Amino acid sequence: MDDDIRTEYRRRLEVRRNSQKQLNQRHTNLGNGRLVLAILAIYLGVKAFAYHALSPIWILFPVFVFLLLAIIHEYVIRALSRSSRAIAFYARGLARLENRWIGTGETGDRFLDSSHPYSTDLDLFGQGSLFQLLSTARTPMGEDTLAEWLTRAAPVRVVRQRQQLVSELRPKLDLREDLAVIAESLRSRIHPKALSSWGEGKLLLKGHWVRIIALVLGCLGILSLVAWATWGTRSFFVIMVVVNVSFSLWFRKRIQVAVDAAEAAVHDLVLLSEVLARFERETFQTPRLVELQSSLKTHGWPPSRRIARLNRLIVLLDSRKNLFIKVVDPLVFWTLQLAFLVEAWRKESGSAIRGWLSAVGELEALLALSNYSFEHPGNALPEIVEEGPCFIGEGIAHPLIPEGRAVRNDLQLDRQIRIMVVSGSNMSGKSTLLRTVGIDTALALAGASVPAQRLRLSPLAIGASIHVQDSLQSGVSRFYAEITRLRRILDLTLEPLPVLFLVDEFLQGTNSHDRRIGAEAIVRSLVKRGAIGLVTTHDLALTQIAEELSPLARNVHFEDQLIEGQLHFDYKLRPGIVQKSNALELMRSVGIDV
Repeated sequence: MDDDIRTEYRRRLEVRRNSQKQLNQRHTNLGNGRLVLAILAIYLGVKAFAYHALSPIWILFPVFVFLLLAIIHEYVIRALSRSSRAIAFYARGLARLENRWIGTGETGDRFLDSSHPYSTDLDLFGQGSLFQLLSTARTPMGEDTLAEWLTRAAPVRVVRQRQQLVSELRPKLDLREDLAVIAESLRSRIHPKALSSWGEGKLLLKGHWVRIIALVLGCLGILSLVAWATWGTRSFFVIMVVVNVSFSLWFRKRIQVAVDAAEAAVHDLVLLSEVLARFERETFQTPRLVELQSSLKTHGWPPSRRIARLNRLIVLLDSRKNLFIKVVDPLVFWTLQLAFLVEAWRKESGSAIRGWLSAVGELEALLALSNYSFEHPGNALPEIVEEGPCFIGEGIAHPLIPEGRAVRNDLQLDRQIRIMVVSGSNMSGKSTLLRTVGIDTALALAGASVPAQRLRLSPLAIGASIHVQDSLQSGVSRFYAEITRLRRILDLTLEPLPVLFLVDEFLQGTNSHDRRIGAEAIVRSLVKRGAIGLVTTHDLALTQIAEELSPLARNVHFEDQLIEGQLHFDYKLRPGIVQKSNALELMRSVGIDV
């Protein structure tokens, strides 16, 4: 199946590249043609005006053809841009399939939060992160929504709904390509908070009577100009100029504020309208997608039409910079009337902008998850259950490890088996197992498919202590940083959701005696509060915790083999306590005499 997807991507990439070659050739030909026509027009101009050898009307022919070619050339340039973006879309898709994706997408660094209970430990954001693998979003709203889904477990009903949506969107490759082509440059150019604030903000121009007075005065101003030109009644014109200019100056500041705010916001909206228009054209079956599509309409009008109407008003408003309009504006109130029309649009449709942005964000997050599912057909769609705590996985793997290298394991954590103490030698796979369980849980509760043969899961609050660091600047030791993290995990158990705890190398910064007592106390407290989880350790004394908490706890381990002086790992999880250590062998392998 992976090969079929790779073949389809390569086929489409080749088609787009061939199209780009043809467009490049057309671009060159049109450029040369325009140059020839410009030279011809100059030549005919010289012949007509310098030598009077022919009629100046002959110049119109090359000028007309030049303008026609200029219009065609503009379309070709736009098509070239779209073609380049489509090529980039499939090239990045192939990079993901061939494990060359690290460094090719958005890292989500702005979502890094050291205080979050698991995002740093599970590599959700940053270079080579889950976000970088998943995110195909082109707007800030899409990135924000995807990040929120990965860092906050959704209710069972919502997760199941997202799974349905992902299943419907999964085969819609054309939709994902179209949105990638349309929205490639939107990430840095749309400012959702400013846009929503403008739409929902207080109206800057009020008073229906002001528009009526302006309309009446504008008509009188035009009549006075006509009267002056026709009958020479200049006094009427002078009076109207004084009255209308005074009226314009009275509202000048408020009009300027309204116009500046509108122009800045509409630029973002016009960019967004293409995305919304493409979404409007798509046919959906799942009730939530149909509902999402319908919710965009304001008074029966889709957002693309509403935004197009606003854009026309802004284009007319922009014409106030024309010299002729500048001259007559104080007399006919061109800017004032259009500013009031823009404010009327904002009053009618401005409150819908936040909904449009939210819909685009949700759609892009769903498309990111559906694209991941499409590119990983071997993944399983998790079974989400109400009763917990529960994590029962068959053949689970880590999504950031290439499928060809990933070693799959089975794992069961539920009411019968609440904790597994994982022992094993260095580099045998203990930390990776913890990260696998955590990141698969985050993926599943976001509504995505997971790299597993089967996964049965209840909503869980993840609490992880894997990537713990000291801080020289804050004067915090590693041990203090770890116990602070453990305190946070214990605090999570006070929340409604059952906790999935993932603790790597319990209490390394203290002696074996204190570690044994502290670890047992923390584990007992977690189990008593209904949590489930995994604990890894090098200290085999901690494996006694599982024996004392039996049958709610079990010992499992990873092991290695020394073959011809080289350590080999199979990364397979086995029952029981590890029986050997590789620390001395690793020291000898790097030349330390022990």
